[in-house]
This record gives sequence, C-alpha cells and structure tokens, in this order.
Amino acid sequence: MTVFVTKGDLPLTPAQLEKRAQKHIKRIWPEQAREKSIRKGDSLFDAFMTSFSTDHDVNLAHNTFNWQLAEYRKATARLARYVLADGRAEVYEDQPTGEYDEDGNEVMESVLVQSAVEPLDATVEVTTYDFDGNGTTETVANPLIVEDEAGRAAAQFIVDGTPEDVTAWL
Repeated sequence: MTVFVTKGDLPLTPAQLEKRAQKHIKRIWPEQAREKSIRKGDSLFDAFMTSFSTDHDVNLAHNTFNWQLAEYRKATARLARYVLADGRAEVYEDQPTGEYDEDGNEVMESVLVQSAVEPLDATVEVTTYDFDGNGTTETVANPLIVEDEAGRAAAQFIVDGTPEDVTAWL
C-alpha cells in the first residue's frame, strides 16, 4: 500500500506530493526492475501502477483535506482576533495566590490577563500634496479598519466554504 498522506498532516505542495510519490515508486520498483517487467511484458509493473494510481488518488484527497484544514484553522484564528473598530475590553481572572485563609480556603487574586485596546477612529484625516507643495486635507475611512474588515470577510468566506468533513474532523 502506498498511501503516505494521512488526514491531519501538514499539507504538501503539488511538487512535494509528486516527488514523494516518485520516491515510493522508485523504492518499490527500481528502474531496472521496471525495464525488465516492460521488456518481458509480464504486466507486473503495470499492475503495480494501477494499484499505485488508486492509492495516489487517496493521497491527493487527503492532501486536499489537509490544505482545507490548514486554511480553516488560519481563518478561524483570524476571526478570533478582536475587531479593530470595536476595540477590546480588559479581562480579569481570579488566580490562586498560594496562600490560605484561617478556614483553609485558598486566597484568590484578580489578575489582569488581557489589556484593553481602544477602538480605532472610523475616519482619519489625510493630507495629500501636489507638485507645488500645496496640501489638501480630506477625511477618509480608516485604512486599518478597512484592511481589518477585508481580512475578516476573507476569513469568513473560507470558514463558510470549508467542507463539513473538515470542520467535523476538528
């Protein structure tokens, strides 16, 4: 059996997949053995290649799955980041101090685990200059927010288009 790509592996590029397939063929059927089989007309190499072709289809399917899984993970990580236009609130968490009170209960302390980030302004002032050095100021949508929204939309598109067997595998 020459299935060498399993679900959950890092995805291979098409060139890497082909190179690995050729290594498997050469390892099992060295060139001189292939030539001998072809010369004799015994069809042994042809039978191997028929079997290999079926296994290679499995490798291709698994590699496609792995690409989709990697892209899905990147997209969900992108969507998990906070929205620049909304900012982010502080988050505190109760953590043990290692000390105990007189009743034997562990003393907890509220600890800042995520700092706040102010939302970005929706618009910014941009000054452009002509060849004579005269400046013109205009108000435009904040490019950082525009870029953030575009990145989120692209990530959401990937998440929405991911096949169910990939999302179920997680």
